[in-house]
Amino acid sequence: MAADVASRLRRQLEAPRFEPAQYVKQLSQQSDGDRDLQEHRHKIQSLADETAQNLKKNVYKNYRQFIETAREISYLESEMYQLSHILTEQKGIMDGLTQMLLAADKEQQQYQGLRQRQTPLVSSAGASSSSVTSSSTTTTTTTSSSEAFLILPREAEEHKQRTLTTLLEKVEGCQDILKAPGRYLVYNGDLLECDAESAAQVQRVHTFLMNDCLLVASWLPSRRGAVRYRYDALYPLDSFAVVNVKDNGPMRDMFKILMFPDTRVFQAENAKIKKEWLEILDQTKKSKALTERLKVEREEAKARLLVAEEEKQRRPLSPKTNPFEDDPAMELVDLSLEWIQELPEDLDVCIAQRDFEGAVDLLDKLSEYLSRAAGQPGVRQLRSRVDQRVRRLTDVLVYELSPGRSLRGGPRATRRAVCQLIRLGQSTKACELFLKNRAAAVQTAIRQLRIEGATLLYIHKLCNIFFTGLLDTAKEFEMDFAGDSGCYSAFVVWSRSATRLFVDAFSKQVFDSKESLSTTAECVEVAKEHCSKLSEIGLDLTFTLQALLVKDIKAALHSYKGIIMEATKHRNSEEMWRKMNLMTPEALAKLKEEMKASGITNFDQYTGDDCWVNLSYTIVAFTKQLMAFLEEGLKLYFPELHMVLLESLREIILVAVQHVDYSLRCEQDPEKKVFIRENVSFLYETVLPVVERRFEEGVGTPAKQLQDLRNGSRIIRVNPESTNSFV
Repeated sequence: MAADVASRLRRQLEAPRFEPAQYVKQLSQQSDGDRDLQEHRHKIQSLADETAQNLKKNVYKNYRQFIETAREISYLESEMYQLSHILTEQKGIMDGLTQMLLAADKEQQQYQGLRQRQTPLVSSAGASSSSVTSSSTTTTTTTSSSEAFLILPREAEEHKQRTLTTLLEKVEGCQDILKAPGRYLVYNGDLLECDAESAAQVQRVHTFLMNDCLLVASWLPSRRGAVRYRYDALYPLDSFAVVNVKDNGPMRDMFKILMFPDTRVFQAENAKIKKEWLEILDQTKKSKALTERLKVEREEAKARLLVAEEEKQRRPLSPKTNPFEDDPAMELVDLSLEWIQELPEDLDVCIAQRDFEGAVDLLDKLSEYLSRAAGQPGVRQLRSRVDQRVRRLTDVLVYELSPGRSLRGGPRATRRAVCQLIRLGQSTKACELFLKNRAAAVQTAIRQLRIEGATLLYIHKLCNIFFTGLLDTAKEFEMDFAGDSGCYSAFVVWSRSATRLFVDAFSKQVFDSKESLSTTAECVEVAKEHCSKLSEIGLDLTFTLQALLVKDIKAALHSYKGIIMEATKHRNSEEMWRKMNLMTPEALAKLKEEMKASGITNFDQYTGDDCWVNLSYTIVAFTKQLMAFLEEGLKLYFPELHMVLLESLREIILVAVQHVDYSLRCEQDPEKKVFIRENVSFLYETVLPVVERRFEEGVGTPAKQLQDLRNGSRIIRVNPESTNSFV
């Protein structure tokens, strides 16, 4: 049956028109809770493991073929590389011949044209002949000088190109580099490449720095002839960074070339050559960046001109475009009023006296007064004077909200500066500065909290400080930015980052100090309780808190599970299967109360006369530890920890089940065998059902794994006269 299900699932996943989104949607609709999804996940995981094993077997089976294929590919790659090199050289030769033929044809045409222009001049008469001849001479001289002027820059460029060509003829496999127009050589030289980690010498290289790239060529020691280097790598100048390496012992005269994700280290012959390389690399990179920036600016300017021309052509003529006609919407305002003339000085006084509200009121009054006089002469000069004061006022308000200022007074202390920044139209900056100020306040409050006394007391103080401050910050934020809903997303992001700071301090004190699981559970419960209070303002950070704590809680559960299992195994190794004597009635009464508090209400039937308990000390101690672990685990529980808690309980119970099963099969004493059966009955019929019921009450879903463990490991029949038991 299981094989049929697996094969059907495999066929479904291997279907050519398989759609993952539709499959997950159907699976979610058909599943009955988390347990079905977990089972389906296990099936898919087992199928993936099986596929991986089959793939690995196929790789091992065809390993020799893989090696041979890789070797053939390597040979083919080498042959293709040689063929490409030969074709590139042939293309270069053909291009050179073509250029030479074109140049020869051009010179012959120029010579024939010059002779045709001089022929009529020779046949002309006397004075006109001399005048025309002089004119022709002048023209020829002018033409020659202009041709010389045009040829000089071209010759310089050709000289740079010839130099680069001559050097690159020594490098194998780099003919394509010459195809880039405008590329020329800036600097070149020999370097030693070293390992980035050990600084050991790797190879000798020759580097060519061009105006737009850096070529690295490896040295061929056994090669004779003109080609002495092989192409290694080509890096555009804007794709790497140059870093100086300080001299340290044998690591001298080195610098790094950083190209994400690689790093190459080169060593110069001496400090002078290293300095030259660093300076020339820096200058060349700056020159290339400047050239590209100027090119972009020119293109943008051309684009703007074209757009302006198109808009000008499309714009229809109307009477409103008449420059000699007055705009009825614009009114002339009187700029000679006393309050307008004195307004810049009044703003200075308000800023100096920290009367921010008065300064903003003056600005609002001026803006309203000048709203209909945008094009009036003198308004621009007045606005420029006022804008200087606005920038000064903004700087003062920003300083008031900076984290360096005093953080006392809580969120309300920032209300004044925030409100004025919002009135100035800078709500985004006000939101950013307000949240930075409160983040610094939260961090300072956490840092100033003294770690003294019990851990639980410290966590109470920490939660009270953080969540109370977060609640006050949220209320103040809602009051200040009530009219700007776009800032609320920034507050949510800030709340998550502030919660991360809180969790760092919480984890350092609770988890890093290796507290007991009961203390850890109480601390987490306190944090959850304080976090739930934020829901009264519509902010729910419970999921964020759980996501940040889940890793540490998993580690704590695994650690305490290991402690319980080791203690149980140690007690099992010393088990004598004797009844438990508590010596005093008070101790017996205390044990009954503990068992009753754990949910075991029928413990009285396992007590005997006086202070005897008809159970083994190992089983009683195991029961107490198991129930305590369950209760603390339920305090820590949230959905992401469901399987962790369930598997931990299963592993702990399995240790005790295996121990009683082994003891029952190996014990030869009939009286002890009867006593073991009583302990088995207590474990299977009392403890495990209580654990399953309590888990379902705390989680809301039945513990199917625990039920399967109890039903699958239940001792079905025991023959009192036999030494064998059937499981």
